[in-house]
Formats: sequence, C-alpha cells, structure tokens
Amino acid sequence: MLASILNLPFISQNINPNNTSFISTLLPTFFIIASFIFLYFLTKKSPHIFLVDFSCYKPPECQKCSQETVLDRAMKFGSFSEDSLRFMDKALLANGVGDSTYVPENMLSVPPNLSMEAAMKETKAVIFGAIDSLLAKTKVECSEIGILIVNCTVFDPIPSLTSIIINHYKLRQDICSYNLTGMGCSAGLRAAGLATHLLQVHQNTCALMVSTENLTSGVYTGNDPSKVILNCLFRLGGSAVLFSNKPSHRRRSNYELLHAVHTHTASSDVAYKCIFKEEDSDNTTGITVTRNLLIAATSAIEQNLARLGLLILPLSEKLLVAINLLTRRGETKPYIPKFKRCAQHFLPHVGGKRVLDALQKKLGFGDGDMEASRMTLHRFGNTSSSSVWYALAYAEAKGRVKKGDRVWQIAFGSGFKCSSLVLRALRDVEFDETNPWMSDIHAYPLDLDNTAIDTYLVTPP
Repeated sequence: MLASILNLPFISQNINPNNTSFISTLLPTFFIIASFIFLYFLTKKSPHIFLVDFSCYKPPECQKCSQETVLDRAMKFGSFSEDSLRFMDKALLANGVGDSTYVPENMLSVPPNLSMEAAMKETKAVIFGAIDSLLAKTKVECSEIGILIVNCTVFDPIPSLTSIIINHYKLRQDICSYNLTGMGCSAGLRAAGLATHLLQVHQNTCALMVSTENLTSGVYTGNDPSKVILNCLFRLGGSAVLFSNKPSHRRRSNYELLHAVHTHTASSDVAYKCIFKEEDSDNTTGITVTRNLLIAATSAIEQNLARLGLLILPLSEKLLVAINLLTRRGETKPYIPKFKRCAQHFLPHVGGKRVLDALQKKLGFGDGDMEASRMTLHRFGNTSSSSVWYALAYAEAKGRVKKGDRVWQIAFGSGFKCSSLVLRALRDVEFDETNPWMSDIHAYPLDLDNTAIDTYLVTPP
C-alpha cells in the first residue's frame, strides 16, 4: 500500500543490491536529494544578530570620587613617595577625567581595603547591577540565555566570573560560557565578536555579554611612575549586553550587528610590551605603560581600519584609496577615506585624551563626532572594556540615535589589539530612565580644556 501511495514500484519488488535495474532506479533519486542539499547550503544565509539592549552600571552617589579625593587617599595610604604623589597630582590634573567619577566603596575608606573579599564585593555589585537592569528592560527570561561571555582583565577568581553569574541567576546547565581575562580595554568588543560567531552556530538563542574591570585588584601601591599612571585614570563601571538571533526578537531590539572586525599585533615586540603586567624593583606588581603605546595603537588601528574599510566604505571611497596607492610618489600623503560617510555615530574607547585627539585628526571627524567619548571620559573616566557602551548611552540620552543610523564603536588595549563593531539602529532609540546619564545629560556637553596633556604622556619625575 505504501509503495502504491508513493508511486515507487521498485520498493514492492525484491531488492537485490547487485541488481543493475535497482541501482539505475535509485541513482536519480540520490542525485535529486544531493542537489537539494547542495542548493540549501549554497543559498543559506547567516542568521541576523540583534543587539536587543544594553545596560551600564551606575554606582551609588556615595561612591563619587573627585580628583582631590583620589590624591588624598593616595597620601593616606602611606606607601607612595613624595615624588610619586607630585607625579600623581600632575597626572590627575592632566587626564581629562572630571570630579564626578566613581570608585569602589572600599577604596574610599582610610586606609583603603584591598582584600580579596573587597574585590569580590566590588565585582558582584557591578555585574549584578548591570545584569539586573538589563533583564528588567528586555523582559528576557534567564532560560532563553544559551551563551554567556564575561571579560575582566585583572580579576580572575575561582570559581570563575561566569560561574558566579550562572549560580546567582540559575542559568541553564547546557549554557556555553566563556571567561576572558588579560585582554585589556578592547575585550568588550572582542567578546561581542565572539558572541556573533557563536550565534551563527547556536540557533534560536540569546547571548549575554558582561564587561567589567576590578579596581581593587588593579591598584598599584609602588613608586614606578609608568605604573602609577593607571591609578589616576581608571574608574568603576561595567556593562551588560544582550544579543539574540531569534527572529521574534527583531521587533524588540534596538540594533542589528553588521560587522565585527578584530586586529591583533602581538607578533610585534613593540606592541606586545607597550602595556605589561610585571613587578617593579621592590617586587610590587603593577601594569607598566610605556611611551611606545601610541606607536602600537596607531599601527593596530590603521590595520583595523584597512580591514573595516573594505566592508563599510562606499565604492567611490575605495576607488580613491586604490588610485592613491597606485599613483603615490615620494612625499605624497596617503589618502584618508571619509569614514564619516559610513557611520553617523563614532564611539572610540576613552583610553586617553591624546588618543582621542589623534583619532579625530586622522579620520577627519569634527568635535561633535567626538563629543560622546570625550564627555564619557570626563563623567565616568576610563571604565576599561565597558567605556564604549557608556558613550553609546550618551548618544541615546541625547536622543541622537535614529532609525537606520550606523554606530561605529572602536576599542584598543593591551596585546596590542584593536576591535571595531558596527551596528545599525532598527528604530529611533528613546531615552531610558535606566540610562547612566539620566540625571546629568542636561549639563553636557561641557567646554573642556583642549590643552590638557594625556595621562600616558606625563613626564615621569
């Protein structure tokens, strides 16, 4: 009966594998099936990756810390020499960070508490604060999260940060979890790239990405000027971002991820050693920042832009670049593509004022294009891998992100690494009461002093 229904008479016959008629009848069927499989994989498109929403942690007001307070606590700590304190005073005045940034509560005590317990308390407050806010905004259930990626450079507890989150929120037992450490300020965008690749493999799921840093574990208590600098620049912060490949989440998402481009230049000794964790002459551990930082950053950024340009530059700009390469002779300057044509919002990592100045000059962006990152540096300081999300929150708080706008985030950090993320707004992004800029946005932008010296380049005593 089945054979008559399917109209395949050879099924009702005694099948003999050595029978020539059997093989000749079966071959066309196999050929048709194989053709359909080939066409399926040939035409199959990668799933769309949506950025549903993100949240940035805003600490309580009692943890605000002015530059004067930073220097005062350093003096009371008792381990810094007079030369180091004078150097820190000079660096604090020059770093472009304002007086309303945040530090952990334990670092405001006298003397500061730098214990493991205090470090864990700091990290849990930031991570849980950002995730709680994100889950409340998106209404996504924890059971929908199939991928978890956490990045933190200097704090690597046991159990890992991913385990702490899985335990706290009781996430799925089959969740794919990744804990990234030692990757510096670019780790947040590199984690986003990892989430993108994973979501192309794991269908119908969400990826939670958490970016944070731990100030308690990163404090340097010695007197090497190249290590003291980071005490003056980094501040408390963190972010949580929810990605999804579920088609049903498109209507709920604010952005679609278009491109994630990563560059790693650690094969160069100059790039590899420009930011390095090591002990000083007194065996005190700290992170050294050398004067080769700008050289390494410039090289990594140029390589990243070259790859990114192939993806986002219009054909006319690509032709101009090609013509310049073919005709350039002697002192002729290379043609700098007009990247402004590719993105309405440019959000570089707030690594330092000098780096922001160099990027603005190199790419031909105006002061307005750099506003979000410069204001983020002033208001929140360098929050490491989460800083680009505070900058995006600034653009949203100003009501500037409109449907169809492209957002370009770029970050760089130890290694030396550079990462770019390009997003497209799926709607006009409205002001959100959980936005960390909510109570301050009316006071910005500020007219900042353009003569300030970058912290990385302050001359050591």
